[in-house]
Amino acid sequence: MIKKYTYGTPFQTDTVTTQIESTKETFPFFTIKKEAGFSFTYLMGEDDIVYGLGENIRGINKRGFSYISNCSDECGYTEDKHSIYAAHNFVLVDGSDRFGLFIDCPEKITFDIGWSDYDTFVITTEGVDMDLYIIEEPTLQGIVKSFRKLIGESYIPPKWGLGYQQSRWGYASEEDFYEVAKGYESNRIPLEAIYMDIDYMERFKDFTIDREKFPHFETLVLDMKKKGIKLVPIIDAGVKIEDGYETYEEGLANDYFCTDCTGKPFVVAVWPGRVLLPDFLNPDARDWFGKKYQFLTDLGIEGFWNDMNEPALFYSDEGLKETFDFLDTLKDKNIGIYDYFALNDSIKKLSNNPKDYEKFFHKVNGEKVNHSKIHNLYGYNMTRAAAKGFDEIDKNKRFLLFSRSSCIGMHRYGGIWTGDNCSWWSHLLLNIKMMPSLNMCGFLYSGADLGGFSVNTSYDLMVRWLQFGMFTPLMRNHSALGTRDQELYQFKGVSYLRELIEFRYSLIPYLYSEYIKASKNNDMLFKPLSFVYEEDITVRTIEDQLILGESVMIAPIYTQNATGRYVYLPEDMIMMTIGREYTRSFTLLKKGHQYIEASLYEFPIFIRPNHCLALCRPSSTTESLNTKNLELLCFANGSKEITYELYDDDGYTKDIDLSTSTFITIQKNKDSWEALFSNKDYHFFDIHVL
Repeated sequence: MIKKYTYGTPFQTDTVTTQIESTKETFPFFTIKKEAGFSFTYLMGEDDIVYGLGENIRGINKRGFSYISNCSDECGYTEDKHSIYAAHNFVLVDGSDRFGLFIDCPEKITFDIGWSDYDTFVITTEGVDMDLYIIEEPTLQGIVKSFRKLIGESYIPPKWGLGYQQSRWGYASEEDFYEVAKGYESNRIPLEAIYMDIDYMERFKDFTIDREKFPHFETLVLDMKKKGIKLVPIIDAGVKIEDGYETYEEGLANDYFCTDCTGKPFVVAVWPGRVLLPDFLNPDARDWFGKKYQFLTDLGIEGFWNDMNEPALFYSDEGLKETFDFLDTLKDKNIGIYDYFALNDSIKKLSNNPKDYEKFFHKVNGEKVNHSKIHNLYGYNMTRAAAKGFDEIDKNKRFLLFSRSSCIGMHRYGGIWTGDNCSWWSHLLLNIKMMPSLNMCGFLYSGADLGGFSVNTSYDLMVRWLQFGMFTPLMRNHSALGTRDQELYQFKGVSYLRELIEFRYSLIPYLYSEYIKASKNNDMLFKPLSFVYEEDITVRTIEDQLILGESVMIAPIYTQNATGRYVYLPEDMIMMTIGREYTRSFTLLKKGHQYIEASLYEFPIFIRPNHCLALCRPSSTTESLNTKNLELLCFANGSKEITYELYDDDGYTKDIDLSTSTFITIQKNKDSWEALFSNKDYHFFDIHVL
């Protein structure tokens, strides 16, 4: 059951796809105070858990800290940050009351979930115009499914988007890309895509190519495709101010850029220096910008990542002038401690200064709207623009598309990566905990920068991150300029890294099937144990074990030098331990607390009772995978029959129909087991009923 409560005159965010009439009933659960904005207060019980908020720091249970929905450029975010790149205003309270709450409002919102007072949950809004949705269902999964139905189906990438991908800020020439491809090919490591960061552009201008560094761009794209590798370029939000630059001049002529209070284009700076920001809240500007992607799709590009779209601002003209004026006051002065602090602060406040966000405007239905009122919609609408542009290029083709900044609603148009993380063990754990929260908010196509973006990674961190990252839909190794080279072939232990990527490709039939079903059924791909085993109070505090799809539990190792870990099994499970050279051992583990051993070169997968894990043989690309020839790993816990719904398709078109799924039934026939397929095109090369 969903009820909608409307306050003031909400901005139409287009986040919700199912229209519901507002109720006149009193808003439940929370007490409300109205001053400059609203405060909503809820008294939590001792054991209450609060889930949600999508991409944010800390645990699956958000209790004990304060979170701010305010899309922020926070490179190398630490656990003291209150906001990072996304604004996902959905929470789910589980305690004496059980309900979901979605706040459809694009302004800054603070969720104080027991930070100021551990027993009190206070939501504070800056504005008074919003739609709120209360969702009540008997189960946690039921609440999420109702919410997901409200906001629409999740984006589905092309199947090749599930392959292993390599990225680095610093691939600055054609030779760099050929070298990366050669490194993977010579070490026989599967590779699906190589990313093009800002270096491919002509002076950091969107929809351009630096022809000095990339004189044969079209040939490069074709050569990579012959190897089964896609090139995925970056697109940034800012458009460089430069006479003769087509995108700049078109946008200027048609009034497609954000303006200051006088109506003049508002000038800020990012990679190219001074830029203008496309007004993605203006449908005409959105259509224009979306069509610009065709410049690259005409050259054979089939995927993009949108960046710097919080929007990130290095400085504004006004802010820079203020800083220089202040620096002048320090000339020839003996700079002591407080002047030194002020000097530092004057530089730091240039970047992403909240005052700058209040100085520019959008055009919405012919009226000026201050950016601070709709800040969290900016990245969403940039990616929406791209997705609509792809529809015009080829309405039935799936393009790869994901973004750094987002809010709920963007999940229909693309995925997200979790921003510029660091090569820290803590960020590996955060990656694990963030996945179910993202899924709750509709973001299924997601993943972190494997190995970490900033700081130098280590071999063991890369190993453990890949052992988890092989389960995330977006599996991308991405690193920053100036850090250690972290292409997998750069490590001495490359043979084991190859085995991990090969196993990822074996997983794709299961992962792809579970992804499609999750999207079409408004479900989660990653679930906390508490969502599946609601009657088991032990699982309520477990955040480092996840249910992946319907058949398996994963319990990654995320601690340096660990050779095992404790796990809790809510029911009997089969543990498959995968070691070097793809060796596998199977152990029946009984319900309860267990310590499992797993050296650096081992990782476990747990198969649930009366469930099936379908694998295929690895291959160098998703296109060459034989997904019709399967290995079936099943745990028959007293059952004589196990059924699994397997979905597969061409991986490129949008014609997705779950009614074409293949149902695999594994039946016991006297002393043997056999697999029966509803689709005769499928075969198995081995059945393991454990």
